[in-house]
Formats: sequence, C-alpha cells, structure tokens
Amino acid sequence: MNETEFKTLREVAGKGSISQRELSKKVGLSLGGVNYILKELMKKGYIVAQRFKNSNHKVGYIYALTPQGINARIKETQFFLERTLEEYERLKIEMEELRRVNENDGNEDVLL
Repeated sequence: MNETEFKTLREVAGKGSISQRELSKKVGLSLGGVNYILKELMKKGYIVAQRFKNSNHKVGYIYALTPQGINARIKETQFFLERTLEEYERLKIEMEELRRVNENDGNEDVLL
C-alpha cells in the first residue's frame, strides 16, 4: 500500500460520508486521482461504496472500510510507527556522536 492509499483509508475511516472533492483536498490529489485511488481500494476489498441521494437529489457515495480495510490500516499504522521509531533511534545515536565530537573539539557551548 502506498502513502496516498493509506491517507485515503485514514480519511475514509475518520469520516465515511466524505465526498471525493473533500478527499482530493485532504490528500492532495486531483479529483480524478482520488477516483482512481478509491477504485483501487475497492478492488483490493478495503472499502465499499454505497449510493445515496443527498438533499439536492444528487447521487452521492458513502465510503466505508471493510474488515479487510481496517486490518490493512492497522498494519500500515504499525509499520509507520516502527519506521518512525527506528528513525528516531538512528537520529538519537547520531546526535550523541555529534555531541561527543563537539565536546572533543572543545566546543561545549553548542547545543544539540
């Protein structure tokens, strides 16, 4: 799953009655791009779309995550958190190394 699909899943999970136009603004894609992503997520079985008529008698869709979509979102969230924690640990080690080099060079007044 790519980042755009993940963002779309997250938005649908948070607000199932979101329009494609609203989704395009939230995830930063064109309307056509959102339509494509939604179709791909439906093909994968992550979301379903239900038609409804709104107050202006226009046909719209309500998107909902399927159990498979919920599981995919959970897995992607866990993967993101693991990557973020790994990056945090790498940066922490790098900062400690820079701090040691800085102290060895006699530059104690530089904050890292």
